[in-house]
This record gives sequence, C-alpha cells and structure tokens, in this order.
Amino acid sequence: MAFVRAICSAYAAHGLKPDQALARAHIAPGLLRQTDARITAAQMELLSEAAMRELDDEALGWFSRRLPWGSYGMLARASLGAADLGRAMKRWCRHHGLLTDDIALTLSTQDGVAILAIEEGRDLGALREFCLVSVLRNAHGLACWFMASRLPLIDAGFPLDEPAHADVYRVLFPGGPVLFNAPRAQLRFDARYLTQPLRRDELAMNQMLQRALPLTVRQYHRDRLLVERVRQALHHQPQASHSAEALAALLHVSPRTLHRQLKDEGATLQGLKDEVRRQVAVDLLLRTERPIKQVALAAGFRNEKSFSRAFRGWTGDSPQAFRQSGAEVTT
Repeated sequence: MAFVRAICSAYAAHGLKPDQALARAHIAPGLLRQTDARITAAQMELLSEAAMRELDDEALGWFSRRLPWGSYGMLARASLGAADLGRAMKRWCRHHGLLTDDIALTLSTQDGVAILAIEEGRDLGALREFCLVSVLRNAHGLACWFMASRLPLIDAGFPLDEPAHADVYRVLFPGGPVLFNAPRAQLRFDARYLTQPLRRDELAMNQMLQRALPLTVRQYHRDRLLVERVRQALHHQPQASHSAEALAALLHVSPRTLHRQLKDEGATLQGLKDEVRRQVAVDLLLRTERPIKQVALAAGFRNEKSFSRAFRGWTGDSPQAFRQSGAEVTT
C-alpha cells in the first residue's frame, strides 16, 4: 500500500484526485489507511497505467520534470538493436540520462559480477523509495524480457531503512537477499548474462509495449545461461560432475531443476556431456602427447575403457588411431 499512497501523492502534487484511477483498479480508498493492506499485480498495473496517462508522466512524480507517456518505450526501442544484453543495458542507462538528470544509471562489472546502480542527483523526497524500486525493477524486467530468460540476482541493495513491507521487495527482486541501508540502490548479478544475445524483434517489441507494465512484476522461470554454466562446469571440473546430482550441487540447483531447465532450453545433460567431452578429448589428442589414460580423466571419464568406447562411438576410431591420423595430416 505504500506504493499506492506514493501514486496518490503524485496526484496531490498536481492538484488532482486519484479517485478514478483507484476505482479502475478496484482499490477502495479506505485501504490507503491500512498499512498492512495488499493489492494484486493486476491492480498495480491498472492503477499505474491510469495514473501515468492522467498525469502524462511515466515517472509518476519522481523527477523534476514529467516523462510523457511513451518515454520508457522509447528507451526500450533504442536498446533493441544492441548485439547483446550488456550493450543494450548500457544504452538504456545512457539514454535514461537524456530524460532526467535527477538520477544517473550505470552498468559496471567487477570480478565477474555486473552491477546496475543508481546515483541520486537530488533529493527525491517522499517518492524516493517508489522511484528507486520502480526504476530498478523496470530495468530488471526489461533485461529479462530482452533475453526471454530469468536473470537471477546475487542481491539487491537500497539506501533505505528496512520498511514494514520489506517482504514485497523479495517478490520484486527474487534470487539473492535484499540489503537495506546500503550505500546506493543497485542490483548485482552474474556478469556472464551481459554476453547473452537479445531474443526479441521489432514485432515482439510492438506487442510488449501494448502492455509493458507487467514487466515490473513478471517472473521468468527459464534461465538461458544454464546451458553455458553446465558447459563450463563440465569443462573445468570434469571429475566433479559425473552425475546429475554432483553437477546440480556445483550449480546450486536441484537435479530436477537442472533437467527441467535444460529441457526448456532444448538441451539434455547427456548431450552436453558428450559435446564437452568430445571437444576436450579431440583437443588433447591432437595438441598434446598425454597418455590416453590422462586424456580420458581430463575429459571426465572414470577409466580409459569407457573413454575409448565413447570416443569410438563419436568418431568411428579409437583414441590412438584418431591421434595417429591427425598427426599424419599435420605432417
């Protein structure tokens, strides 16, 4: 209800009443006085859209000047042509500065962690919490939409005392913990997501912008980075990922989640194992003189016999014959 009251205060700042917007969202005015009252995501969508249109301000009073209806859609369109998520989000942050200098958004990386942060250029007053939460949630929702993927957070930080409605933050920013009294408002996530390609086109953008507000509350379950994380684990820790259970433990997911998400991404654990093991084995056989037994262990096999059987199935040759034929070609 704190966010509903924030929207109502934006109306008051313009000398207007929010009665029609509240009625459209089926929010009884009496609920505004109940600090423990809750509304649904659909109600928040209806209320926000009505307020943004009536006030002609997509920022709902956060900034010193209005952001007319369509401002955030313009930012999304300007980012759509980027090659990957990192460049799209940097473009989004840079263009946001053209709309207002009351806040500045930055995207940086440090030790493999991406940080999307807000620097406040002025006192945001009573709407500070609503502004910081909304801007970060909008950016996170757009990032998920661009990839058509869940983007799990390491943590979210806010330079605010923990509010009575702190549980709402854990719904809006799922994944890691939400930290209050932080130095600044920011989201942290695995920087590898920044290399993910954008999976949306102009047609999808047009459809999304017809109902963009659900991005602020929609949660994606698919994680397109999982296939790459599995490949990396199989490559760098082959002996620790023999079984689905061991691999799932390395990735901090359950075996069931591991299999389900790989299926959603059109992959299987066995298929990824074969792909990575074959790549490692071929590389070592052709580029090194390691004994076959060592190659087998490096590729993730428990013994030379099982490796030789699998390798013959991949190539039609034994590892030794493959090595010799490769050496002859090189010579």
